[in-house]
Amino acid sequence: MHALVDWLTGLSGPVVYAVIVGLVFAEDALFFGFVLPGETAVIVGGVLARRGTVDPVWLMLAVVLAAIAGDSVGYEIGRRLGPPLLGSRPLRRRADRVEKARALLRRRGPAAVFVGRFVALFRSLVPAMAGASSMPYRRFLLFNALGGLVWGVGNALIGYAAGAAYERVEGVVGRTVALVSAALVVAALIIWRVRRHRRPRT
Repeated sequence: MHALVDWLTGLSGPVVYAVIVGLVFAEDALFFGFVLPGETAVIVGGVLARRGTVDPVWLMLAVVLAAIAGDSVGYEIGRRLGPPLLGSRPLRRRADRVEKARALLRRRGPAAVFVGRFVALFRSLVPAMAGASSMPYRRFLLFNALGGLVWGVGNALIGYAAGAAYERVEGVVGRTVALVSAALVVAALIIWRVRRHRRPRT
C-alpha cells in the first residue's frame, strides 16, 4: 500500500479520482478484485484526502457510485452470460470461491448482496451470481446501494482517520531504519577492527 500511496501522491487530483474509481468499478464489473481488493484503493484514497490531494466528500461520493455501478455491470454480465461465465477458465480455477459465493447467495438471498460487499472473497462474485440466479434487479439494486454506501463511506473514513497515523508511522519507520542501519555499520566496523588487531597475535 505504501508504494500505491507514493505513486498516487504524485498525480493530480482528477487523475487520483479516476484511478480509485476505476479500481473500485473494475473489481466487481471485471472480476479485478482477485488482483487488488477495492477497499485498498478506497483506504489509500482516504489517506490522500487527509493529505489534501483529494476532497473527502467527493471521494466518498465517487467511490459509492463506482461500487454501485460496478456491481450493476457484474449483475448484468451474470444475467446475460450465466453458466458459461461460471464455467470460464478464470472462475474454474477458483471453483471453491465460486461455490462459497453461491452458497452464501442461497442462504441469505438478497442480503448476500449486502454482506458480500464487505468480504473480498465474494465482492467480485456475488453480483454476477445474483444476475445468473435471476434475482430481480430492483431488489438487487436496493441491497447493492446500501452495501456500496456503507462500504464506500466506511473505508474512506478509515483511510482518512488513519492518514495522520500513517504519516507518523512513516516518519518513525524512516528514523528507525536509519538508526538500525547506523548501528549495523558501527557494529560491523567494531568487529572488523577487533579481528584486524587479533590477526598479528595469532
